Amino acid sequence: MTDQNGAAGRSIWPHDPDAVGVLEGIKVLDLSRIVAGPYCAQMLSDHGAAVVKVEGPEGDDTRQWGKLSPDGASSGYFYGLNRNKRNIELDLSTPLGQEVLGRLADEADVVIENFKVGTMARWGLDYEQVLAKRNPRLIYVRISGFGSDGPMGGLPGYDAVLQAYGGLMSVNGYPDRGALRVGVPIVDIVAANLAFSSVLLALHERARSGLGQFVDTTLLDSVVSLLLPHSLMWAMDGVPPVRTGEAHPAVAPYQTFETSAGEFFLCAGNNRQFRALMTVLGRPELIEDPRFVTNEARLAHIGDLADAISTALSGQDQDDLARRLNAAGVPASPVKPIPEALTAAQTLHRELFIDDGVYRGVGVPIKLSRSRPRTPRPPVPKGTDTERVLRALGLTATAEG
Repeated sequence: MTDQNGAAGRSIWPHDPDAVGVLEGIKVLDLSRIVAGPYCAQMLSDHGAAVVKVEGPEGDDTRQWGKLSPDGASSGYFYGLNRNKRNIELDLSTPLGQEVLGRLADEADVVIENFKVGTMARWGLDYEQVLAKRNPRLIYVRISGFGSDGPMGGLPGYDAVLQAYGGLMSVNGYPDRGALRVGVPIVDIVAANLAFSSVLLALHERARSGLGQFVDTTLLDSVVSLLLPHSLMWAMDGVPPVRTGEAHPAVAPYQTFETSAGEFFLCAGNNRQFRALMTVLGRPELIEDPRFVTNEARLAHIGDLADAISTALSGQDQDDLARRLNAAGVPASPVKPIPEALTAAQTLHRELFIDDGVYRGVGVPIKLSRSRPRTPRPPVPKGTDTERVLRALGLTATAEG
């Protein structure tokens, strides 16, 4: 590329010595907002990709969601989705903004967007008709609620809406109460992981073919993929699943129990674990009780079993009990609040929470034996890199852009 000042080869993605990882050298243009797209781009950045995030004049909505930083420029929501990204501000409704966006896409390996379907085409930047012809190696990721076609094609979608529409909300909660939203944006997070995996697949295929491709990720696809085991159980017998509260619909015991010291979760997924559980709890006589000898029997008598376990748990020290059960091969844990979960010894050992004086937040969850991820660094203010990027393109920032 030659810019307007005649400088050939100047890149908006200069070498970044901190961009270590298996994706070093991959250039990602993040046009997305809210959760799924930004989280996908952040995961790519974690593993070495150079990511430029584009925000409009009003900024990503999540900058204002929940508790704000002291300067009012960000929130915990935004902070957790946009680390290690360069940031430029563009008004994409203007000719200048659209020109800059097109030139950024010409250099990118990956573009991620979650605009309303048809928005990029309206700006003259349709993937198939424009961007793929200008940059055949481009991998173009669209994350939408329902997809671009079909009876609901093009309709907007938010996490909770898809939890409701896709059936997830219907199986979350108690049978005698209304459906509950899962307490984290799980549909968005799964969509982000599906998009991330799709980009890796497309990069792998591009290494053979030399060509990019379109990645179509939807929140609907994500939520339906989450419905196991309820979806397949219904497919097998045609009986709609019901809400079971904290209990598992297909395994018993597999639930949370109230104790004097707080909530405690345990599960026994097979007969060996059930025998170990009853032994640790001091109730070996229940091992051969006809009501509990098989998982099927335990499910049929889940109320009696829960009562017996609750009685045995009474007065027990939770941490000591968890250690004894885990040592016996029975998965168990006190229900930890977020502050305790993030600062637990094993969490810190796995570097899943970082507080290094620069970045305080969740670490990188993917671990590879030879390739280290990038060190997390906080999101930058909106527009931090606008001037430098425009200068590299031979353009000057104006009130329009």
